[in-house]
Amino acid sequence: MDAVRVALLREVLAGTEWLGATRRFAGVLRGSVVAHGGGLLLVGTPAYEPWHLAAHLVDEAAWSGTPELAPTLVRHHARPSDPAHLAVGPGRIEEARRGETLLVVAPEEPAELLEGVHAARRAGATVLALGAGGGELSAMAHETLAVPEGAELDLDSVQHLVSAAAGENAGSPRARRGFRDRLSRLAEILTAPPAAPW
Repeated sequence: MDAVRVALLREVLAGTEWLGATRRFAGVLRGSVVAHGGGLLLVGTPAYEPWHLAAHLVDEAAWSGTPELAPTLVRHHARPSDPAHLAVGPGRIEEARRGETLLVVAPEEPAELLEGVHAARRAGATVLALGAGGGELSAMAHETLAVPEGAELDLDSVQHLVSAAAGENAGSPRARRGFRDRLSRLAEILTAPPAAPW
């Protein structure tokens, strides 16, 4: 989902609780990684890896000038032969320490994931959870954004809203302009006439 679609989604959701909830959660995420500076670990489940959220957070980190938002994607099926940015396995969660932020995106809560998250929290990492809500993961997390089954939005849409909001400095008119400027530049690119042929 690009910036134009996120803006349209925000427009459709105006007046609902989703905009405030995603912005609050994104503000906690941004505040945690910027204040602590220890790095952001992003993990899903063996059946659901949040690749798309990782890519959007990398983009938001670059656009917002907040490199701390660029996550390390922790993969359950990582192999040592994978490229370095894809070779981080679940053992990294248990190695998390104070100052680091662990963002868990989990439509369900497998026991092996919960064990790692518990170890990270016990070691002092800040745990944020994005998922169905109401389970053990929510109880362990410092902050949770619940996306229950049957909600108006699905988990993927909520991730788009969170990543876009994380790139904004909550409450800052300058940050809101930054998002509008990116949106305007994208609209200009999409509506510009094609380049003249050679």
